[in-house]
Amino acid sequence: MFDGLRFQHWQHQIRPDNVVVLTLDRADNSVNALSQAVLDELGQAIERVAIAKPAALVIRSGKTAGFVPGADIREFQTFDANGTTADAIERGQTVYQRLAELPCPSVAAIHGHCMGGGTELALACSYRVASNADNTRIGLPEVKLGIYPGWGGSVRLPRLVGAPAAMDMMLTGRALSANAARLIGLVDKVSEPALLLDAAIELAKRGHTRPIKQRALAWATNTWLARQILAPILVKQVARKARKEHYPAPFALIETWRRSGGSMQARLKAEARSVVKLAQTPTARNLVRIFFLQERLKGLGGKDHGISHVHVVGAGVMGGDIAAWCALKGFAVTLQDRELKYIEPALARARSLFEKKVKRDDQRQAAIARLQADVSGNGVASADLVIEAIFENLDAKKALFATVEETLKPDAILASNTSSIPLTDLRAGIKRPARFAGLHYFNPVSMMPLVEIVRHDGLDAETERRLAAFCRAIDKLPVPVAGSPGFLVNRVLFPYMLEAITCYGEGIPGPVIDRAAVKFGMPMGPIELADTVGLDVAASVAKVLTPFLGLSIPDGLDSLLQAGKRGRKDGQGFYTWENGRAKKPEVPKDYKAPDDLEDRLILPFVNEAVACLHEGVVADADLLDAGVIFGTGFAPFRGGPISYARAAGPTQLKARLEQLAQQHGPRFAPRQGWDAL
Repeated sequence: MFDGLRFQHWQHQIRPDNVVVLTLDRADNSVNALSQAVLDELGQAIERVAIAKPAALVIRSGKTAGFVPGADIREFQTFDANGTTADAIERGQTVYQRLAELPCPSVAAIHGHCMGGGTELALACSYRVASNADNTRIGLPEVKLGIYPGWGGSVRLPRLVGAPAAMDMMLTGRALSANAARLIGLVDKVSEPALLLDAAIELAKRGHTRPIKQRALAWATNTWLARQILAPILVKQVARKARKEHYPAPFALIETWRRSGGSMQARLKAEARSVVKLAQTPTARNLVRIFFLQERLKGLGGKDHGISHVHVVGAGVMGGDIAAWCALKGFAVTLQDRELKYIEPALARARSLFEKKVKRDDQRQAAIARLQADVSGNGVASADLVIEAIFENLDAKKALFATVEETLKPDAILASNTSSIPLTDLRAGIKRPARFAGLHYFNPVSMMPLVEIVRHDGLDAETERRLAAFCRAIDKLPVPVAGSPGFLVNRVLFPYMLEAITCYGEGIPGPVIDRAAVKFGMPMGPIELADTVGLDVAASVAKVLTPFLGLSIPDGLDSLLQAGKRGRKDGQGFYTWENGRAKKPEVPKDYKAPDDLEDRLILPFVNEAVACLHEGVVADADLLDAGVIFGTGFAPFRGGPISYARAAGPTQLKARLEQLAQQHGPRFAPRQGWDAL
């Protein structure tokens, strides 16, 4: 059947029962990313199978890591650069359609991650069987890259599982477990990992008839009338979370599905046209860039960190949540505070976190057992990493470090979760500065992906590498930053927040300020953000940063604090808070926001980012953009503040800052670094 074919990435086996097993084991990669070479070889194999007409075809992975993580995104960057994206989309569609049209049944045997083009490959098969392993996940996350499935996935999935379930997967990028995929009809059978191939062969031979309710739902929700009814509803749902001008992909997906009927070829052509157009947008290019920035951060420290026991001092919100997260990720953790009554609330929050994140009871109990209260601090002596997370006071932290170092192991790392105190100040008096660093988490710890590794001139490179590896082990993204006041994230964020509070003090309504920021692309407005962070925390950091940045603390912040209003935590700040949600006042319909409001908010943010790059707070512009995006949520579709500045024009933005400085004061004066852009 395969005489004369020499495959580099595929292995083929013809079993005695005339079932062909194709195993993908990409030769030049640790995972089965779908390159054009992989697809070309698959196309050749499918041609031979179509001619030979075996009893069945089974497609599986030869990688222990998983099935297929998706298309090779680096190749698509090349296709975008040389204008061949349309050809690449068409080739993928053609291979998958030939698979779908085979005269014999085909089965995808899925174990581990199955994403993007891998899921589209599985959809082109007659049936799908998945292992019930914890790491088996099936999804179509292309929307996170500014596009949507373009190798037939957006056409096949709605007609397989029904439009509501299909759109939920594609519009959110959410991945499903094997059992969840089976419940919606995406997977026909779930198997133990060791029996996966046998289950796939049995499924190929016997076939599978899906329940009539699933088939009826799939048909009913894809008729012309259903598409016209459902599409506007889907658009409204998406519009609540994303603006069309910022993220066009989900809206394009819905519209293409709404208007595309007819033959399979006609629907595939409509999909291809839409996806190719999206791939050429600035949003898609920036989101792809962010994907690679994320991969760069993941690879900073490698895997070997030598840390098994973490000791956290300070059981407040940050310290307690850091301890809980480390325990969730498999580390033995001891949590220290002055008295047990201060630790117990942190343990209760940890149990709530484990309830949300861990489904199996035995694994949940194991996580609970890994987190131990330690009032006396005995855990320091056996810890590989000690994280200080007490209140922001230099003298208190230095006194704590002196006590900890008395029993700290020689090869253990001591880290501070300080959010703003310069590391040179904290380092003074440390006996082993080479193994001391800042490890700055962001609140809420369970949701914010970034951790700043804060450097000082005495830090050992191996300590920095171990901390980066540790961050990856707890599923966080590390960014090494200089130990100057505010480091990176707080330093660029606070001019933006302080200007927002200044605007508020001038009488501009909070909701108007927040809407201007959200319209630009920020995930949350700065007034709501200040309430969420806590006005007391904001004031504490501002006292460190404002002298360094040459700014002043707006009167509105102090007056609220003097009235005992700290924001969300107290139920009252700039806004009133109920059940964790801000009750924003109504703005008069005839109110008109100042024309320069967006610039007043965003340009101080970008201005400080330019200064950070100029001063070497981070190694390069890519790391700066990555740190700011993952640490603040800065408009991902814009690619980060430096990418935005370059796209908007450094000369024009610098001139605009000079105008704002004339109108509103010297705080807008361009910082050093603009000319280098």
